[in-house]
Amino acid sequence: VTLVESGGGLVQAGGSLRLSCEAGGRIDDYTVGWFRQAPGKEREGISCISTSDGSQYYSDSVKGRFTISRDTAKKMVYLQMNNLKPEDTAIYYCAAEGPLAKFYTNYCPAYAAVDYWGNGILVAVSS
Repeated sequence: VTLVESGGGLVQAGGSLRLSCEAGGRIDDYTVGWFRQAPGKEREGISCISTSDGSQYYSDSVKGRFTISRDTAKKMVYLQMNNLKPEDTAIYYCAAEGPLAKFYTNYCPAYAAVDYWGNGILVAVSS
């Protein structure tokens, strides 16, 4: 399964962006998520969704500001990002584990558990 991100860019603090992840194959019964990596920091899973039942996870750093959604028929996963902050600046990656991946409500898949990665897209938030 190939994953292609789009929708990144430069935005001022307080602004919004919507990231899209297009899968090159079926993503039924997958866990699909968004990870990000800021300069000098480790890659972290910030939001994930079960494509089978829509269960979601958000890290504390984005909870209440970001919303993940999916359209399985279109093989798309989205991340609506509102009230962006300079500390949200990072490369954002779409990732997928599956099929038949177990979804955990308290965290995204570990880096080593991810089966497919997108190439990443830059989100830059200016103050």
